[in-house]
Amino acid sequence: MHNQLIPFNEKLRRRALKEYNIISTGPDDDYDNLTFLAACISNSPVAKINIVDNKRIWNKSSYGSDIKEIDRKNSFSDLAIHSDASICILNKSKDPGIFKAAEGIYERDYSFYAGVPLYNPEGLAIAVLCIFDTEEKELTQDQQKGLKALARQTMNLFEFRKQRLKLYEVQKKLKEKYQELEKFASLVSHDLKSPLANIISLSELLRDENEGKFDEDTEQYLKFLVESSYSLRNYIDGILSFYRSDHVLEKDHTNVDLHKLLKGIVDLYQVADDIKISYPENVTLHNVNKAALTQVFMNLISNALKYNDKKLRKVDINVEITDEFYLFKIKDNGKGIPQDKYEKIFELFTTLDSTDRDGSLGSGIGLATVKKLIESMGGSISLDSEVGEGSNFKFSIKRY
Repeated sequence: MHNQLIPFNEKLRRRALKEYNIISTGPDDDYDNLTFLAACISNSPVAKINIVDNKRIWNKSSYGSDIKEIDRKNSFSDLAIHSDASICILNKSKDPGIFKAAEGIYERDYSFYAGVPLYNPEGLAIAVLCIFDTEEKELTQDQQKGLKALARQTMNLFEFRKQRLKLYEVQKKLKEKYQELEKFASLVSHDLKSPLANIISLSELLRDENEGKFDEDTEQYLKFLVESSYSLRNYIDGILSFYRSDHVLEKDHTNVDLHKLLKGIVDLYQVADDIKISYPENVTLHNVNKAALTQVFMNLISNALKYNDKKLRKVDINVEITDEFYLFKIKDNGKGIPQDKYEKIFELFTTLDSTDRDGSLGSGIGLATVKKLIESMGGSISLDSEVGEGSNFKFSIKRY
């Protein structure tokens, strides 16, 4: 339960108690189960988990008693936390003064009390698991051992609560930091996009109005300027998409007609004669994040078409449903990806040093966003590919 007791220090004890933030919290079955077991083990009518506050004893859980709190002064549990004994056992005939002082504090006159102090890891007693009876009695060694085991479990619950609160605070701070980073990325991106749009439009205007007037090197430089500007714009859009993906994950879950969802995406691309996309009919996905799944499909289908040098660009989408997951495959006949790049392509800002059909380099953000969304939906993504033949992206999302 604890490594070593330290000399009693009320100020340190109360400070330690405050870390658990447990006083005046609501009912909890986990604690109620422990007081029930304590009463059964000891064959006692009343069992309590007493939190020893500044001037009161507050019951986190009570079995056989409805009273919520009492004064700390002259209480049995106040005596128990001052005791060096691993279990404080009191009988009225042996300790008449103690029971006399406690008259009027409790909801009835007790003749027996046993309390196991709950020590935090630093050895400070913050609470007591205790039992009461109106008749005097002795506890067997097994009963005492059982009460101590329940006390340790009670303290484990306290520790779990404290760690959970700390984790919540860490998560809260991380979320605040992430929101600051997202805001920063949004502001910087916005400030960059405005002058970048001017560069693109003026460069294209300069190129179009002076077509044939520049020498070959100047035209090449101008072409490079336009292409680089578009790449930078795509890079900025990708950063914004990556940071905004968390908002997509916050969307409500719903049932989705997969055919209808994919048709809406495919219709955006299949206007070209050199594109053929096939996808499933009559499949309903239950309780999924539609917004996140849509973004995943749009990224993967877009990549399958962009990084494809074939005369007829093909994309084949399939789904399989298991007891735990929805399993998807998006297979294309594009350029393919070397095996040693399978893992790296899902890392943020990692590119393959290959251009798309328009000659533009990727930003290295799209697949990182895809992986982030899929893993947040309880799934994973993998890849099979052969250079020159195409790629097969396989991903899953958890069924709920």
